[in-house]
Amino acid sequence: MPSSPWQKASYSGANADCVEVRTLDGVVELRESDDGDVVVRTTPTKFAAFLQSVKAGEFDHLTA
Repeated sequence: MPSSPWQKASYSGANADCVEVRTLDGVVELRESDDGDVVVRTTPTKFAAFLQSVKAGEFDHLTA
């Protein structure tokens, strides 16, 4: 899997700090846009499972 540029959700707006994501050498990387030195790495399979959990509302209680 080739490298891709950092991407953030369009929902965050043009100037908002947010989480960015990209792929690099077959790994999914995440970082906060305002602290780009800290990068979390995971597999595409684990990231897909995380996204499914978010979409299902399993973490909604953390934002209340």
